Amino acid sequence: MIFGIDEAGRGPVMGPMVVAGVKVQDDGKLIEMKVKDSKKLSSSRREELEEKIKNSCEYTLRVVSAEEIDTLRGSMTLNDLEAYLFANVIEEMCEGDETCYVDSASADEKKFKKMLEGNLKKRYSIVSEHGADDEYPVVSAASILAKVERDRKVKEISEDLGEDIGSGYPSDAKTRDFLQDWISENGTLPPYTRKSWETARDLMNKFKNSSLDDF
Repeated sequence: MIFGIDEAGRGPVMGPMVVAGVKVQDDGKLIEMKVKDSKKLSSSRREELEEKIKNSCEYTLRVVSAEEIDTLRGSMTLNDLEAYLFANVIEEMCEGDETCYVDSASADEKKFKKMLEGNLKKRYSIVSEHGADDEYPVVSAASILAKVERDRKVKEISEDLGEDIGSGYPSDAKTRDFLQDWISENGTLPPYTRKSWETARDLMNKFKNSSLDDF
């Protein structure tokens, strides 16, 4: 058996991170599906493959809210957080006889493997590599499930808040404009925001300083 794990939404200032795990006997079916790293697929193609993957593979999804991320970030780095979440998913899905392929979150692949192993209660065969979502079909499949679920959650957030928040990434002008407008009108960060993120703190500090200047 082989197991692949990947995440979507590591860096956004708004919305959850989604971790997905996919387990198969071998990657034959995934190769036939022509799975790829989710970033190399169109939205419609990812959704098409999501259904096929879910119908033919064992899988799990872990949706980690902005609030939970903020809480965890109080005691760990972002790489530590990812290793912790990956370990949780591995222990949920794996019995120990699988080879687990992960897309390394750290610049140092070996270091991330050790971080991951430090969160596991027993030994697993771990392959930690950069670009694993492009190299191993089982990780590509996990990246697709994570990305589609993350996009779905962001859409739900936009519907709940009554306005398009964009992708949730700090580099997205639509996301930044939404945050600035919300803060200007309400004096607080909107729901679903990662308050521990530098972007969120900077925008709040800018608002507080401008308010003091007005006073």
